[in-house]
Amino acid sequence: MIAKNGRADPSTKTRWLNSTVLGIGLASLFSDLSHEMATTVMPAFLATMGVAAAWLGFIEGVSDGLSSFAKMASGYYTDRFQRRKPIAVFGYVLTTLGVVTFGLATTAWHVLALRATAWFGRGLRTPVRKALLAAAVSPETYGRAFGFERMMDTLGAIIAPAAAWFLLRVLNQSYTHLFAFTLIPGALAVLVIVFLVKEKERAPVPHISFGMQLRALPAAYKQFLLAVGLFGAGAFAHTMLILLAIQKLTPTLGAARAASAAVAVYLLHNVFYAAFAFIGGFIADRFKKNIVLAVGYSLAAIMAIAIMMLPAGVWMFALIFILGGTNVALEETAEDSLCAELVAEEHHGMAFGVLATVNGVGDFLSSVIVGILWAAFGSTIAFGYSAALSLAGMVLIARLRQPRT
Repeated sequence: MIAKNGRADPSTKTRWLNSTVLGIGLASLFSDLSHEMATTVMPAFLATMGVAAAWLGFIEGVSDGLSSFAKMASGYYTDRFQRRKPIAVFGYVLTTLGVVTFGLATTAWHVLALRATAWFGRGLRTPVRKALLAAAVSPETYGRAFGFERMMDTLGAIIAPAAAWFLLRVLNQSYTHLFAFTLIPGALAVLVIVFLVKEKERAPVPHISFGMQLRALPAAYKQFLLAVGLFGAGAFAHTMLILLAIQKLTPTLGAARAASAAVAVYLLHNVFYAAFAFIGGFIADRFKKNIVLAVGYSLAAIMAIAIMMLPAGVWMFALIFILGGTNVALEETAEDSLCAELVAEEHHGMAFGVLATVNGVGDFLSSVIVGILWAAFGSTIAFGYSAALSLAGMVLIARLRQPRT
Protein backbone atom coordinates (compact mmCIF):
# COMPACT_ATOMS: atom_id res chain seq x y z
CA MET A 1 0.00 0.00 0.00
CA ILE A 2 2.81 2.38 0.80
CA ALA A 3 4.43 1.89 -2.57
CA LYS A 4 1.12 2.25 -4.43
CA ASN A 5 0.23 5.42 -2.59
CA GLY A 6 3.62 6.95 -3.09
CA ARG A 7 4.38 7.20 0.62
CA ALA A 8 7.85 7.13 2.02
CA ASP A 9 9.24 3.99 3.59
CA PRO A 10 7.96 4.06 7.20
CA SER A 11 11.30 2.75 8.40
CA THR A 12 12.77 6.17 7.61
CA LYS A 13 10.19 7.90 9.85
CA THR A 14 10.35 6.10 13.17
CA ARG A 15 9.83 9.03 15.53
CA TRP A 16 6.27 10.28 15.52
CA LEU A 17 6.88 13.17 17.95
CA ASN A 18 9.30 15.00 15.70
CA SER A 19 9.88 18.72 15.12
CA THR A 20 6.97 19.04 12.69
CA VAL A 21 4.41 17.26 14.90
CA LEU A 22 5.54 19.31 17.90
CA GLY A 23 5.44 22.54 15.88
CA ILE A 24 1.94 21.90 14.54
CA GLY A 25 0.72 20.92 18.01
CA LEU A 26 2.14 24.08 19.58
CA ALA A 27 0.73 26.20 16.76
CA SER A 28 -2.72 24.72 17.39
CA LEU A 29 -2.44 25.46 21.12
CA PHE A 30 -1.23 29.06 20.67
CA SER A 31 -3.61 29.93 17.85
CA ASP A 32 -6.61 28.43 19.64
CA LEU A 33 -5.66 30.34 22.79
CA SER A 34 -5.51 33.55 20.73
CA HIS A 35 -8.80 33.33 18.85
CA GLU A 36 -10.75 31.62 21.67
CA MET A 37 -9.84 34.47 24.03
CA ALA A 38 -11.42 36.83 21.52
CA THR A 39 -14.40 34.53 20.93
CA THR A 40 -15.07 34.29 24.68
CA VAL A 41 -15.58 38.04 25.03
CA MET A 42 -16.99 38.78 21.57
CA PRO A 43 -20.69 38.62 22.69
CA ALA A 44 -20.00 41.03 25.55
CA PHE A 45 -17.98 43.29 23.21
CA LEU A 46 -20.90 43.39 20.77
CA ALA A 47 -23.24 44.20 23.64
CA THR A 48 -21.23 47.37 24.34
CA MET A 49 -22.16 48.49 20.82
CA GLY A 50 -25.85 48.02 21.57
CA VAL A 51 -26.39 45.55 18.71
CA ALA A 52 -29.10 42.87 18.63
CA ALA A 53 -28.36 39.24 19.49
CA ALA A 54 -29.14 38.30 15.87
CA TRP A 55 -25.88 39.95 14.87
CA LEU A 56 -23.89 37.34 16.77
CA GLY A 57 -25.55 34.52 14.85
CA PHE A 58 -25.02 36.36 11.57
CA ILE A 59 -21.34 36.92 12.30
CA GLU A 60 -20.81 33.27 13.30
CA GLY A 61 -22.75 31.96 10.30
CA VAL A 62 -20.92 34.08 7.72
CA SER A 63 -17.54 33.30 9.28
CA ASP A 64 -18.16 29.54 9.43
CA GLY A 65 -19.45 29.51 5.85
CA LEU A 66 -16.42 31.41 4.56
CA SER A 67 -14.13 29.09 6.52
CA SER A 68 -15.74 26.01 4.92
CA PHE A 69 -15.28 27.50 1.44
CA ALA A 70 -11.63 28.29 2.22
CA LYS A 71 -11.01 24.71 3.40
CA MET A 72 -12.36 23.27 0.15
CA ALA A 73 -10.39 25.71 -2.03
CA SER A 74 -7.20 25.32 -0.02
CA GLY A 75 -7.42 21.54 -0.12
CA TYR A 76 -7.89 21.58 -3.90
CA TYR A 77 -5.06 23.98 -4.68
CA THR A 78 -2.49 22.92 -2.09
CA ASP A 79 -1.87 19.53 -3.77
CA ARG A 80 -0.80 21.39 -6.93
CA PHE A 81 1.98 23.32 -5.16
CA GLN A 82 5.44 21.94 -4.50
CA ARG A 83 5.48 23.60 -1.08
CA ARG A 84 2.43 23.67 1.18
CA LYS A 85 4.00 25.32 4.22
CA PRO A 86 3.76 28.96 2.95
CA ILE A 87 -0.05 28.58 2.74
CA ALA A 88 -0.13 27.41 6.36
CA VAL A 89 2.02 30.37 7.46
CA PHE A 90 -0.23 32.81 5.57
CA GLY A 91 -3.34 31.26 7.15
CA TYR A 92 -1.95 31.63 10.67
CA VAL A 93 -0.87 35.22 9.99
CA LEU A 94 -4.31 36.11 8.60
CA THR A 95 -6.09 34.60 11.61
CA THR A 96 -3.82 36.43 14.05
CA LEU A 97 -4.28 39.80 12.32
CA GLY A 98 -8.03 39.34 12.05
CA VAL A 99 -8.35 38.63 15.78
CA VAL A 100 -5.98 41.27 17.13
CA THR A 101 -7.69 44.04 15.13
CA PHE A 102 -11.06 43.33 16.81
CA GLY A 103 -10.07 46.12 19.18
CA LEU A 104 -10.28 48.65 16.32
CA ALA A 105 -13.91 47.78 15.59
CA THR A 106 -16.55 50.40 16.37
CA THR A 107 -19.57 48.79 14.69
CA ALA A 108 -20.92 45.26 14.25
CA TRP A 109 -19.98 45.44 10.55
CA HIS A 110 -16.35 45.86 11.53
CA VAL A 111 -16.52 42.80 13.79
CA LEU A 112 -18.14 40.81 10.97
CA ALA A 113 -15.37 41.74 8.51
CA LEU A 114 -12.55 41.00 10.96
CA ARG A 115 -14.07 37.75 12.25
CA ALA A 116 -14.67 36.57 8.67
CA THR A 117 -11.05 37.40 7.80
CA ALA A 118 -9.76 35.45 10.79
CA TRP A 119 -11.95 32.46 9.99
CA PHE A 120 -10.97 32.57 6.31
CA GLY A 121 -7.37 32.21 7.49
CA ARG A 122 -8.39 29.25 9.67
CA GLY A 123 -10.02 27.64 6.67
CA LEU A 124 -6.96 28.14 4.46
CA ARG A 125 -4.58 26.55 6.93
CA THR A 126 -6.66 23.56 8.08
CA PRO A 127 -6.21 21.06 5.19
CA VAL A 128 -2.61 22.21 4.69
CA ARG A 129 -1.77 21.69 8.36
CA LYS A 130 -3.25 18.19 8.28
CA ALA A 131 -1.40 17.31 5.07
CA LEU A 132 1.90 18.51 6.57
CA LEU A 133 1.21 16.50 9.72
CA ALA A 134 0.42 13.30 7.81
CA ALA A 135 3.55 13.71 5.67
CA ALA A 136 5.76 14.05 8.76
CA VAL A 137 5.00 10.59 10.21
CA SER A 138 4.54 7.02 9.06
CA PRO A 139 1.03 5.65 8.42
CA GLU A 140 1.46 3.45 11.50
CA THR A 141 1.60 6.54 13.73
CA TYR A 142 -1.10 8.73 12.14
CA GLY A 143 -3.35 8.27 15.17
CA ARG A 144 -0.76 9.49 17.67
CA ALA A 145 0.20 12.49 15.54
CA PHE A 146 -3.38 13.65 14.95
CA GLY A 147 -4.34 12.85 18.54
CA PHE A 148 -1.48 15.00 19.84
CA GLU A 149 -2.55 17.91 17.63
CA ARG A 150 -6.18 17.64 18.79
CA MET A 151 -5.08 17.48 22.43
CA MET A 152 -2.96 20.63 22.10
CA ASP A 153 -5.77 22.45 20.28
CA THR A 154 -8.23 21.59 23.05
CA LEU A 155 -5.82 22.68 25.78
CA GLY A 156 -5.86 26.11 24.14
CA ALA A 157 -9.66 26.12 24.25
CA ILE A 158 -9.60 25.17 27.96
CA ILE A 159 -7.08 27.87 28.93
CA ALA A 160 -8.56 30.67 26.78
CA PRO A 161 -11.76 31.46 28.79
CA ALA A 162 -9.81 31.60 32.06
CA ALA A 163 -7.15 33.78 30.45
CA ALA A 164 -9.78 36.12 29.03
CA TRP A 165 -11.52 36.42 32.40
CA PHE A 166 -8.22 37.15 34.19
CA LEU A 167 -7.02 39.70 31.61
CA LEU A 168 -10.31 41.58 31.63
CA ARG A 169 -10.02 42.02 35.38
CA VAL A 170 -6.39 43.13 35.16
CA LEU A 171 -7.12 45.48 32.24
CA ASN A 172 -10.16 47.09 33.88
CA GLN A 173 -12.60 45.53 31.39
CA SER A 174 -10.77 47.01 28.39
CA TYR A 175 -11.71 44.83 25.40
CA THR A 176 -9.32 46.75 23.15
CA HIS A 177 -6.33 45.84 25.31
CA LEU A 178 -7.47 42.23 25.65
CA PHE A 179 -7.67 41.87 21.86
CA ALA A 180 -4.17 43.37 21.65
CA PHE A 181 -2.92 40.66 24.03
CA THR A 182 -4.11 37.97 21.58
CA LEU A 183 -1.21 39.03 19.35
CA ILE A 184 1.24 37.25 21.68
CA PRO A 185 -0.07 33.66 21.33
CA GLY A 186 -1.06 34.37 17.71
CA ALA A 187 2.49 35.44 16.84
CA LEU A 188 3.91 32.42 18.68
CA ALA A 189 1.72 30.16 16.51
CA VAL A 190 3.18 31.73 13.37
CA LEU A 191 6.76 31.42 14.67
CA VAL A 192 6.54 27.74 15.57
CA ILE A 193 5.13 26.95 12.12
CA VAL A 194 7.97 28.89 10.48
CA PHE A 195 10.81 27.45 12.55
CA LEU A 196 9.71 24.00 13.74
CA VAL A 197 7.66 22.60 10.86
CA LYS A 198 9.83 20.89 8.24
CA GLU A 199 8.31 20.17 4.84
CA LYS A 200 9.41 17.18 2.78
CA GLU A 201 10.25 17.41 -0.89
CA ARG A 202 7.18 16.44 -2.92
CA ALA A 203 6.05 16.39 -6.51
CA PRO A 204 2.96 18.57 -7.10
CA VAL A 205 -0.17 16.97 -8.55
CA PRO A 206 -0.75 17.90 -12.22
CA HIS A 207 -3.56 20.40 -12.80
CA ILE A 208 -6.96 18.79 -13.31
CA SER A 209 -10.43 20.13 -12.65
CA PHE A 210 -11.97 19.97 -9.19
CA GLY A 211 -14.52 17.40 -10.34
CA MET A 212 -11.89 15.15 -11.89
CA GLN A 213 -9.72 15.34 -8.79
CA LEU A 214 -12.70 14.50 -6.59
CA ARG A 215 -13.64 11.53 -8.78
CA ALA A 216 -10.04 10.29 -8.65
CA LEU A 217 -10.18 9.82 -4.88
CA PRO A 218 -10.57 6.17 -3.77
CA ALA A 219 -13.98 4.53 -3.44
CA ALA A 220 -13.29 3.71 0.22
CA TYR A 221 -12.74 7.43 0.90
CA LYS A 222 -16.10 8.27 -0.67
CA GLN A 223 -17.83 5.64 1.49
CA PHE A 224 -16.03 7.16 4.47
CA LEU A 225 -17.35 10.63 3.51
CA LEU A 226 -20.90 9.28 3.30
CA ALA A 227 -20.65 7.90 6.84
CA VAL A 228 -19.10 11.14 8.11
CA GLY A 229 -21.82 13.21 6.46
CA LEU A 230 -24.63 11.01 7.80
CA PHE A 231 -23.25 11.12 11.32
CA GLY A 232 -22.51 14.84 11.04
CA ALA A 233 -26.11 15.67 10.11
CA GLY A 234 -27.09 14.58 13.63
CA ALA A 235 -23.99 15.61 15.60
CA PHE A 236 -25.19 18.90 17.07
CA ALA A 237 -22.84 21.47 18.64
CA HIS A 238 -22.17 20.44 22.24
CA THR A 239 -22.67 24.01 23.43
CA MET A 240 -26.38 23.15 23.09
CA LEU A 241 -25.87 20.83 26.05
CA ILE A 242 -25.11 23.86 28.21
CA LEU A 243 -28.55 25.26 27.41
CA LEU A 244 -30.14 21.87 28.13
CA ALA A 245 -28.35 21.60 31.49
CA ILE A 246 -29.44 25.09 32.51
CA GLN A 247 -33.06 24.39 31.57
CA LYS A 248 -33.20 21.02 33.35
CA LEU A 249 -31.29 22.06 36.50
CA THR A 250 -32.92 25.45 37.10
CA PRO A 251 -36.09 24.04 38.77
CA THR A 252 -34.00 22.35 41.49
CA LEU A 253 -30.90 24.56 41.73
CA GLY A 254 -32.13 27.98 40.70
CA ALA A 255 -30.98 29.93 37.65
CA ALA A 256 -27.60 31.12 38.99
CA ARG A 257 -26.48 27.74 40.40
CA ALA A 258 -27.76 25.91 37.32
CA ALA A 259 -25.69 28.17 35.05
CA SER A 260 -22.59 27.62 37.20
CA ALA A 261 -23.11 23.85 37.18
CA ALA A 262 -23.54 23.85 33.39
CA VAL A 263 -20.28 25.73 32.88
CA ALA A 264 -18.46 23.38 35.29
CA VAL A 265 -19.57 20.22 33.49
CA TYR A 266 -18.70 21.82 30.13
CA LEU A 267 -15.17 22.29 31.44
CA LEU A 268 -15.25 18.57 32.31
CA HIS A 269 -16.27 17.95 28.67
CA ASN A 270 -13.17 19.77 27.40
CA VAL A 271 -10.85 18.00 29.84
CA PHE A 272 -12.01 14.59 28.58
CA TYR A 273 -11.82 15.88 25.02
CA ALA A 274 -8.15 16.82 25.46
CA ALA A 275 -7.23 13.60 27.27
CA PHE A 276 -8.97 11.18 24.94
CA ALA A 277 -7.76 12.89 21.77
CA PHE A 278 -4.28 11.69 22.65
CA ILE A 279 -5.36 8.35 24.12
CA GLY A 280 -7.61 7.79 21.10
CA GLY A 281 -4.65 8.37 18.81
CA PHE A 282 -2.71 5.52 20.43
CA ILE A 283 -5.77 3.28 20.20
CA ALA A 284 -6.28 4.15 16.52
CA ASP A 285 -2.70 3.07 15.75
CA ARG A 286 -3.28 -0.35 17.31
CA PHE A 287 -6.74 -1.23 16.00
CA LYS A 288 -8.63 -0.63 12.77
CA LYS A 289 -9.29 3.07 12.56
CA ASN A 290 -12.80 2.66 11.18
CA ILE A 291 -13.71 0.55 14.24
CA VAL A 292 -12.28 3.19 16.59
CA LEU A 293 -14.31 5.80 14.72
CA ALA A 294 -17.42 3.62 14.98
CA VAL A 295 -16.90 3.48 18.76
CA GLY A 296 -16.69 7.30 18.79
CA TYR A 297 -19.95 7.55 16.84
CA SER A 298 -21.60 5.05 19.19
CA LEU A 299 -20.68 7.22 22.19
CA ALA A 300 -22.57 10.09 20.57
CA ALA A 301 -25.63 7.84 20.27
CA ILE A 302 -25.29 6.69 23.89
CA MET A 303 -25.02 10.32 25.00
CA ALA A 304 -28.22 11.25 23.15
CA ILE A 305 -30.06 8.20 24.55
CA ALA A 306 -28.89 9.07 28.07
CA ILE A 307 -30.34 12.56 27.65
CA MET A 308 -33.70 11.02 26.75
CA MET A 309 -33.76 8.23 29.34
CA LEU A 310 -31.95 9.36 32.50
CA PRO A 311 -33.44 11.67 35.15
CA ALA A 312 -32.05 15.20 35.09
CA GLY A 313 -29.42 15.96 37.70
CA VAL A 314 -25.87 17.24 38.07
CA TRP A 315 -24.38 13.74 38.00
CA MET A 316 -26.41 12.83 34.94
CA PHE A 317 -25.09 15.90 33.10
CA ALA A 318 -21.56 15.13 34.25
CA LEU A 319 -21.92 11.71 32.56
CA ILE A 320 -23.37 13.28 29.42
CA PHE A 321 -20.58 15.83 29.11
CA ILE A 322 -17.93 13.15 29.72
CA LEU A 323 -19.47 11.04 26.95
CA GLY A 324 -19.62 14.11 24.73
CA GLY A 325 -15.97 15.06 25.26
CA THR A 326 -14.79 11.47 24.72
CA ASN A 327 -16.97 11.13 21.62
CA VAL A 328 -15.57 14.27 19.97
CA ALA A 329 -11.99 13.28 20.84
CA LEU A 330 -12.26 9.81 19.28
CA GLU A 331 -14.29 11.13 16.35
CA GLU A 332 -11.91 13.92 15.30
CA THR A 333 -8.70 11.95 15.83
CA ALA A 334 -9.94 8.81 14.07
CA GLU A 335 -11.53 10.76 11.20
CA ASP A 336 -8.30 12.60 10.41
CA SER A 337 -6.03 9.57 10.73
CA LEU A 338 -8.41 7.34 8.72
CA CYS A 339 -8.65 10.00 6.01
CA ALA A 340 -4.84 10.09 5.77
CA GLU A 341 -4.74 6.29 5.58
CA LEU A 342 -7.35 5.98 2.82
CA VAL A 343 -5.85 8.52 0.41
CA ALA A 344 -2.39 8.72 -1.19
CA GLU A 345 -0.13 11.35 0.32
CA GLU A 346 -0.01 13.51 -2.80
CA HIS A 347 -3.81 13.96 -2.59
CA HIS A 348 -3.99 14.63 1.16
CA GLY A 349 -4.75 18.32 0.73
CA MET A 350 -7.83 17.63 -1.38
CA ALA A 351 -8.98 14.80 0.91
CA PHE A 352 -8.68 16.87 4.08
CA GLY A 353 -10.31 19.88 2.43
CA VAL A 354 -13.36 17.89 1.33
CA LEU A 355 -13.59 16.19 4.74
CA ALA A 356 -13.49 19.55 6.52
CA THR A 357 -16.21 20.93 4.25
CA VAL A 358 -18.47 17.89 4.78
CA ASN A 359 -17.99 18.31 8.53
CA GLY A 360 -18.73 22.04 8.29
CA VAL A 361 -21.97 21.46 6.39
CA GLY A 362 -22.92 18.69 8.83
CA ASP A 363 -22.26 20.95 11.83
CA PHE A 364 -24.51 23.63 10.38
CA LEU A 365 -27.35 21.26 9.42
CA SER A 366 -27.29 19.27 12.65
CA SER A 367 -27.44 22.25 14.98
CA VAL A 368 -30.20 23.90 12.94
CA ILE A 369 -32.29 20.71 12.68
CA VAL A 370 -31.83 19.70 16.31
CA GLY A 371 -32.67 23.24 17.39
CA ILE A 372 -35.86 23.31 15.30
CA LEU A 373 -36.97 19.86 16.50
CA TRP A 374 -36.24 20.85 20.09
CA ALA A 375 -38.30 24.03 19.82
CA ALA A 376 -41.18 22.39 17.95
CA PHE A 377 -41.45 18.92 19.54
CA GLY A 378 -39.25 18.87 22.64
CA SER A 379 -35.79 17.59 23.53
CA THR A 380 -36.73 13.89 23.32
CA ILE A 381 -37.53 14.08 19.59
CA ALA A 382 -34.50 16.30 18.91
CA PHE A 383 -31.98 14.01 20.60
CA GLY A 384 -33.74 10.92 19.28
CA TYR A 385 -33.02 12.25 15.78
CA SER A 386 -29.38 12.73 16.75
CA ALA A 387 -29.12 9.20 18.19
CA ALA A 388 -30.63 7.65 15.04
CA LEU A 389 -28.17 9.35 12.68
CA SER A 390 -25.24 8.60 15.00
CA LEU A 391 -26.14 4.89 14.92
CA ALA A 392 -26.56 4.97 11.12
CA GLY A 393 -23.14 6.59 10.72
CA MET A 394 -21.65 4.03 13.12
CA VAL A 395 -22.97 1.11 11.04
CA LEU A 396 -21.70 2.60 7.78
CA ILE A 397 -18.20 3.34 9.08
CA ALA A 398 -17.93 -0.07 10.79
CA ARG A 399 -18.72 -1.72 7.42
CA LEU A 400 -16.10 0.32 5.56
CA ARG A 401 -14.02 -1.87 3.28
CA GLN A 402 -10.48 -0.60 3.29
CA PRO A 403 -8.00 -1.45 0.54
CA ARG A 404 -5.60 -4.26 1.31
CA THR A 405 -2.23 -3.13 2.57
